[in-house]
Amino acid sequence: MKLINKIKNWEQWPFKILYAPIVPVWVWYMIRSRAIWFFTPSNPKLTFGGMEGEPKKEMHDLLPAHLCPVFFNVQPSESFADILKKVQDKKIQFPLIVKPEVGGQGILFRKINNEAQLKIYHEQVPVEYFIQEFIKYELEISLFYYRYPNERKGAITGFLLKIPMQVTGDGIHTLKELIMMDTKSGKRIDEIRLQHEKNFNNVLPAGDKYMLSYAANHNRGARFIDLKNEIDDRLVSLLDDISLSIDDFFYGRYDIMCNSIEELKQGKNFVILEYNGCGAEPNHFYDTGYSLINAWREILKHWKILYRISSDNYRNGVKYWPALKGIRFRIETRKYYKKIKAADKKIP
Repeated sequence: MKLINKIKNWEQWPFKILYAPIVPVWVWYMIRSRAIWFFTPSNPKLTFGGMEGEPKKEMHDLLPAHLCPVFFNVQPSESFADILKKVQDKKIQFPLIVKPEVGGQGILFRKINNEAQLKIYHEQVPVEYFIQEFIKYELEISLFYYRYPNERKGAITGFLLKIPMQVTGDGIHTLKELIMMDTKSGKRIDEIRLQHEKNFNNVLPAGDKYMLSYAANHNRGARFIDLKNEIDDRLVSLLDDISLSIDDFFYGRYDIMCNSIEELKQGKNFVILEYNGCGAEPNHFYDTGYSLINAWREILKHWKILYRISSDNYRNGVKYWPALKGIRFRIETRKYYKKIKAADKKIP
């Protein structure tokens, strides 16, 4: 029975298993392009096209400053006193957000409530990271966007409301019991324990929400609500304007915090947390009623778009990464992710 449930619950399959049956299509695009890394021209100003391993500073340097949260980068070797001074100089208040300069999947993403927590994080994090103001807008949303290189108008293929992993108290059950009763958080008890074990025996008052994670990633237990019916010309025009101002961003996903959907469409009261290049999943097939077959179709549709954008940019003079350069980059990236994943299991 457990095996049958695992097979049916395809949204929880490991990434490699979910994508394995459609890998031949990816290989076909490599053959057609005569390039292993056929996707690298997709976003010419992002390392590796934004597939993986790209520094977040690339994004911040390209975006208009007023659309980004206040932030600064930190090296692990910096003194804690210097870091606190930068926090004050930037007028960043607690709570604040920390995450690695090169990251993803919510790895080493933390909400820091005070100096003591920041000191613990800084003393244990093994890589460059950045400190960012905590954004208090009501909604965190995700928009998947693409635009062909020779066109000025793009398209939005996915629009999601992202709800980070949380439980709601009932005045009866302890926090641990609520976690175990929840279909998503119950499967993540080991990673949750690191940060929340001290509160496991607390009974939450009825209606009180308890945040288990502030990383709104599917693989961190976040829930997604489909907002595709909200996609309209105003929203597309907003992303067109932003992407054209970046100049050379053609394919990927914007993660945005905003006060409301209507204000976002008006271009008011929102910040871009980050945008992810060609490595971004079209994650709108999670939690939104897609069958496995339709999820594969959605992925393949986006791969076709990615192939066309990359080919168009290649014809416009953007070179594919050489095979050996890409192989070396991926080896180093794998080592890096192994390091930060190990740290993620230790840092509260």
